[in-house]
Order: sequence, then structure tokens, then C-alpha cells
Amino acid sequence: MMGTLIWCGMETNPPLSPDLALTALGPDALAPGKSHLFEKYEENKADRDPAEGGEVALEIGGMSCATCAGRVERALKAVPGVVKAEVNLASEHARVRFAAGQAPRPEALIDAVTDAGYEARLIDVAHPPAAQPPQDGAERIKLALAGLACLPFLVQMGLQLFGQHMMIPDWIQLLLAAPIQFGLGARFYGAAWRALKARTGNMDLLVSIGSSAAFGLSLYLMATAPAGMAPHLYFEASALVVTLVRLGKWLESRAKRRTLAAIRALTALRPETARVWRGGAFVELPAAEIRPGDRVQIRPGEQVPVDGRIVEGASSLDQSLLTGESLPVERHPGDEVATGAINGEGVLLVETLRIGTDTLLARIIRLVESAEAGKAPIERLVDRVSAVFVPIVLAIGIATFFGWWLGAGDPVAGIVNAVTVLVIACPCALGLATPTAVVVGSGVGARHGILIRDGEALERAHAVTTVAFDKTGTLTEGHPELAALASFDGDESSLLRLAAALQAASQHPLARAVTAAAQFRQLHLPSAEQVQALPGRGVAGKVEGQVLLLGSRRLMKETGIDEGTLARIAARVDAPGRSLSYLAQAEAAGRPATLVGALGFADPIRPEARDAVAALTRAGIQTVMLTGDNAAAAQAVAQAIGIGQVEAELLPADKVAALARLKGPHRVVAMVGDGINDAPALAAADIGFAMASGSDIALNAAGITLMRGDPRLAVAAIALSRRTYAKIRQNLFWAFVYNLLGIPLAAFGLLGPVAAGAAMALSSVSVVANALLLGRWRPDIEE
Repeated sequence: MMGTLIWCGMETNPPLSPDLALTALGPDALAPGKSHLFEKYEENKADRDPAEGGEVALEIGGMSCATCAGRVERALKAVPGVVKAEVNLASEHARVRFAAGQAPRPEALIDAVTDAGYEARLIDVAHPPAAQPPQDGAERIKLALAGLACLPFLVQMGLQLFGQHMMIPDWIQLLLAAPIQFGLGARFYGAAWRALKARTGNMDLLVSIGSSAAFGLSLYLMATAPAGMAPHLYFEASALVVTLVRLGKWLESRAKRRTLAAIRALTALRPETARVWRGGAFVELPAAEIRPGDRVQIRPGEQVPVDGRIVEGASSLDQSLLTGESLPVERHPGDEVATGAINGEGVLLVETLRIGTDTLLARIIRLVESAEAGKAPIERLVDRVSAVFVPIVLAIGIATFFGWWLGAGDPVAGIVNAVTVLVIACPCALGLATPTAVVVGSGVGARHGILIRDGEALERAHAVTTVAFDKTGTLTEGHPELAALASFDGDESSLLRLAAALQAASQHPLARAVTAAAQFRQLHLPSAEQVQALPGRGVAGKVEGQVLLLGSRRLMKETGIDEGTLARIAARVDAPGRSLSYLAQAEAAGRPATLVGALGFADPIRPEARDAVAALTRAGIQTVMLTGDNAAAAQAVAQAIGIGQVEAELLPADKVAALARLKGPHRVVAMVGDGINDAPALAAADIGFAMASGSDIALNAAGITLMRGDPRLAVAAIALSRRTYAKIRQNLFWAFVYNLLGIPLAAFGLLGPVAAGAAMALSSVSVVANALLLGRWRPDIEE
């Protein structure tokens, strides 16, 4: 009598041996010996410039924008011996590579950053400190208090717009505005000073100049007002500008810091402890103490703590956290395993090959960090204009003062008119132009299942020319279903009933597909006895007195079933990319088993995928599929939904390289994915779209999250971005119209401070009102 067996095996078509099992990491990804996956890693490692003798890491403090990161990079590159410097604004870390034998002193690097106006300290490049979630409770309190202090000013300005002249006592205005100007606005002064040192202009400099001008003019008017007269003051201008722009900076910093969650989630995949063979027994040790050559025991349900090679045991490994694919792969002695994979039903003894920063998981983490750090900083239109606008406004203000003093002999009028120039140039509307449109666009997107990480993502998506899709979980459902049955006697219900009985207690994805199909047909399942597994081949047990085997082609051949019989039954359930399992009845010893039938499994295509691809094509946007799945399955899905360009069997790093090839002049590439293996690509793309049904790492690496498993939402997100970007441009136009018309009038004394303040308020109202119109947007999706 044959021994009972347990199975979690499967087979793909074309036939794929267990040694060549493949998920999204590509063929031979974890095969015996030097696998393709690890060969890729070694190739990338070997491709590094031999002149780069080492690397150090710094933690940078005081950065507030992309230009800050650029200045720090330039400062570090100027240090002798440094060949490359990358600054990650999100993590506030800098990685510096230096030539062999030319390692710079740490003090030299720190001094270079300090001289550029920022703070730095050396950290361990191999074990950087864990990123902490943002602690912004104090900032929220400051903004809430500033908002309360601004309420009287808002009431006063609102009444003035309707002809009601109400004036808050000047000393109360001063008490309300001073803490905002010099407390909440302190960071703008620091950033403005750094911009001046770098001989550049930015929004911080505009905010500092404009708010200070309004505050200073108010103090001047208070000091020079005749006794008994209440001068018109401009404390409300300084308070509102600082509060609103600081609010926008706070929202931006929160969105920026969310990228750290991706790194934290990836790091969490690495187990903290492992069972290591030491002194004749297995002992629990911290993972950091494992060394290459150590033998590690991995029990069922545990995560793999190292990159290594199986010495003893066989099991199925769930690599979905690394590969994004739904089906576990069978691993046998000699096969390599990767950190973070989840062991199935077997006990494995693994010899450690790589640890720490050399593991595949660590490389994926570095890919995410490098992709984000290596992005070219997006210089906003406002920043570009501000760099020219600030010196021009200052020059006009100085010319106005000297013109009135020297030309008209009235230095007092020169001061008032010069400050009026700065008041009308105060960037209140300019500061609101982008954030208001982004806030409204983000809000309306959230109502329709589109979550936008930051304003940069919302703005950048408008220019997308190519959309690259992952396959599994993005264009397909991401879990297998029973697609076809074929029974030799024609009784498919009996075939399914017997197969489901064997699988009833299994949690394998294929087993769940079988039991779900039986439940859908409302089949009564008999009990199975003596069910055990043969890892990598199949499951066997006794059902209704029959010894049954369910599993792979390999198992069927071992029981004596010939290839021709297997081929005939497989032809009835076969399709490109479909997984096959066979059911057979064991006969007496020495006689071949009798084949009962075959089952075909498929990952169903999302019903909205074709519509999404068609909509992108109509919009003139190219569509591409980048997947780690096998070429046959990828081509079948692509053909069904209308994608013409397919790149299959890609590693995570290969997807990043493919995106780089797709990019080019005037080409903006978006990536749509859902798995951890998609995280580097989502970060490397110009804009990443992550399915909310996918991994947290993918969600945090992407700029936009699609809350429903509907790829049409990517089309809707691009449409929303285009509408929002149009609003931003309109807002900037209106903001500059007031400045361009008001500054000359102020310089020639034709516009007084009161009118300047009113014009500034009107520009803000028009910008906000225009942005609110974006709330009417609706996605063009048929539910």
C-alpha cells in the first residue's frame, strides 16, 4: 500500500521543472547553483565603478525643498575624493561614494554641509537608523493657534471688501501678528537666508520679504500716526501670508515623509531572530549575528531570515512579498532562497550565503531609496519665476525709494511707495495658487477612490505619455481560479468532488481555488483520510476507499502514467499561462496509476482592464506591460486587453531598467503596480500608481494610490491631474496679473497701501474661487 502524502504542488504550461520555478523575479530566479536572480545582483555589483572605493552615509538636517538637496549634493561633490553624492530629501540621508584610497575625512564632509547652511552627522551606511513616523502634533497646534489668531483679520478684511470699515485696535493687531511673524515664520527666515547665501530666490525668500514688508510698514504707520488717528495697518497681510504658506509647507512635508513608510515596511520583512546551528544544537539568535556559512533552520510558517541555499528539506515558499506573484514555488535541496519569503509546510535547513546589505531584500530597499534620491528635482514654475521675480521686485522697490527721494524730494513718500511695492508683490495669491488647486484636486480625487500622495504627483501626472502596467494583481485579479476541468469518463462533478476532498484542509492558493469551485457548485465533499504531502509533487490520500493522487506531471510520471496520456487530457484544459494539476487513482503495487482527469487554473483578467487600455489609447498614451511572469501568460493577457508591447520575466531591477528605456525627451512614463517587486519601478517612474489591494510597500512608493482594483482609475487620475494642472496655471496667471499691474501703479504713487492690501486680498479670493471650481470634476467611468 502506498504511503499517504500531502501536496501543495502545481505545474505551469509550458512544463516548468521545480528547479526552474519562476515568479516575477524571472526564469531561474531561485534555481540551484548560481541562480539568475543572484547572478543579476552580482552583475550589478560588479558593474560599479572600481574607482569608487567606499561609501559613507550622512544624516542631513535643515532641508526644506529640492533645491536644498541639490545644494547639499554640490557641496559634498566639491570635497576632494568624492566621486558621487546622492541626497534623499524624503529620508534626509546622503550617500557619498569616494575613490579608492581617497576617503575624505568625515569632518570634511560635515564641514561642507555646514558651510552650505545645513546640519550633518555621520551614520552607519550598513545599518542606518530606522525611519520614524512624522511627529507633527506640535506643528498642528501651532497652525491651529495661528489660524485662531488670523480669524479677526479675516473678519476685518471681509467687511472691508463689502464697504464696512472696521479696524481692530492697532496694539491688538500687533499682539496677534507678532507671534505669527517671528514664531511661525522663523523657518522662512532661515530658508531665505540660505537662499541668499546660494545666490538664488525661492518662495521662502518671497514670503519673508513680503510678510516683513507688511509687518514693517504697519509698525512705521503706527509710529508716525498723528495722535487720535487710527492708521490703516497691514498686520493681517503678514499674518495670513505666513500662516497659509506654513500650512502648505506642513502638508507637503507630511506627504514627503510618507516615503519613509515604504522603507520601514521593507525592513519589517526581515526577521529579527533565527534558529542557528551552534554547538551541536539549534539556538535562537538575533539575525544580525548570523554569518555566511551558518546553517539556519526554517520551520513551517516562518520567514526566511537570510539569502541561502537549501541543504536539507523541501517545501513550498510564498515569495509574494518579494515577487508580487500569487503562487508559491517549490524549493528543494540545492535551491536558493531569499530573505523575506514565507516557508510553507516543510522544515528547511539553509546554508547562509548572504546577510545584511548583501541580501536581495536589502537590494530592493536600496533600489527604492536610489530611485527616489536619483530623481531629477522638479523645479516648479513658481520657483523658476520667483528666482527672477524676487530680485526684480527688490530692484523696483529700491528704485521707487530713490526715485521719490531724489526726483521728488520726498523721502517719506519714497518709503511708503517702496513698501507699497513690496506689499502688492507679497506672494499671498502666488503662494495659494498651487496649494489650493492641489488640495481641492486631492479632495475630489479621494471621493472617487484616487488618493494622491503630494502635489508633485498630482501635477506631474498631467504630462504622462506612456503607462507601464504590471500584470498580476493589476491587470489580473491576482489569485488563481479553477478555469477548466477534463474527466476521462465525462463526469466533471465527480472529478471536482474528489479533488476538493483532498484539498479541503489545505491553504494553498490552488487548493482554495478547487474548494471554492466545489462550494460554488454546491457539491457534497466526502471525507479524506490519511492525507499527507510529497513536497514539490503532489498530495495523496484515501477518499471513499480509493487511494487518490493529485498533483504535478512529475508525480503522475512517477506513478507510471505515460506522457501521451497526460498530453491528451492536458490538451482539453490547456491555455497559455494556465497552471495544470492531475488527479489519478493508485492501483496495486507494480501497476501504473489510472488517470482520472485534469484541472486547469488561471488568474482571471480584471473586467475593467480592456476599457482602461482602450481609454489610454484614445488619449494618445502608449501602454506597455512589464511583468515578472512567464512570457506565454503575459502575451495571453496583453492580447486579450489590447496591449501591444510586452516585456516579461523581469526582475525588480529589470523593471527599473525598462522604465529608463521608455523615458526620453518629452516622454513622461507612469508605472501601475501592486507588489513589493513593483516598489522600485513605482519609485523610478516619473509617476507611480499603486493598487490599494497590493502591498503597503507599493502603496508608499507610489505617488498615487488607486483605492479600488480598477485600472480605469489610473486613466481617471491622469484626467484629474490634467484638470488640476490647468487650474494651477490659471491661478498663477491671475496671481501675476495683480502683481504685474499693481507694482507699476505702486511705484508711481498711483496705488496706496490700502488699495495694495485690497488688491492682494482680491487676488487671493479669485485664486481660491477658481480652485474651488475643480470640485465639480467627475471621473468618466461607467460603473
